[in-house]
Amino acid sequence: MLKLGFVSAILAEFSLDQVAAAAKETGYDSVELMCWPKGRAERRYAGVTHVDAASLTAGNAPAVREVMDKAGVAISGLGYYPNPLAPDPAEAQVYVDHLKKVIEAARVLGVGVVNTFVGRDWTKSVDGNWPRFLDTWKPIIAFAEDRGIKVGIENCPMSFTKDEWPGGKNLATSPAIWRRMFSDIPSNHFGLNFDPSHFIWQHMDYLKAMREFGSKFFHVHAKDARIDTERLNDVGIMAFPNQYHTPKLPGLGDVDWSKFFSVLTETGYDGSVAVEVEDRAFEGSIELRLASLRQSRTYLRQFIP
Repeated sequence: MLKLGFVSAILAEFSLDQVAAAAKETGYDSVELMCWPKGRAERRYAGVTHVDAASLTAGNAPAVREVMDKAGVAISGLGYYPNPLAPDPAEAQVYVDHLKKVIEAARVLGVGVVNTFVGRDWTKSVDGNWPRFLDTWKPIIAFAEDRGIKVGIENCPMSFTKDEWPGGKNLATSPAIWRRMFSDIPSNHFGLNFDPSHFIWQHMDYLKAMREFGSKFFHVHAKDARIDTERLNDVGIMAFPNQYHTPKLPGLGDVDWSKFFSVLTETGYDGSVAVEVEDRAFEGSIELRLASLRQSRTYLRQFIP
């Protein structure tokens, strides 16, 4: 049975207790808890730590579970979204090492899914990235398999700003690449954290992709996107995507959520659908961000009663 959740990054200044209480108050079933290393991050929604994977042990993990259980809210997955294929090998290794800590934390907590990016050297082609992708990810997936954890890769291209252009910082953006990924690393623990909004601005058919890859969905994000057609006609598809598209709350963009949930249920997916708030119209205050969660819940409850 589908569960309605949200991504905890939108409540960055909240403690775990406050996140759990907010989820209960706003009517959610689950939360994807962010597990970035403690410290600052330059990217929006990065650097959020609601579970400190580096310090989690069998001794203190029950306290995390107690907080969530007391609120009656499940943990849909642990989230950490760096670039494990960054051009600087030392930088990339830091991300890989922490990702393994998040996978281990999921095992200790009894959470079955970790969500992340595969990463990319944005200055190289897909083929140019492929040998390093295999060298990096075969051991990570083997590590996850040994611990019974599924790794869900979000399909965001991460190519919105000048430092991410032209290739973006995440390879796993299209069905053609997914087929190649899953063929070269054929593991039942390697799958997708699917977000239809990324297909909107790429002008791709998310329903077709869902029908083919639904069995690989380990987690789902509910985020919408609106295309500014007049602006797109002015700057063209080679412009930075942020020049012609805007992330929106579910129901305020161009995703057809009725069709989305019709296909999602047909795939047999029965996990969490986590609202990911990146709508700048709701970023100005904590009150607005909580309102965004309430509004998204109200809209999506027609599909997840």
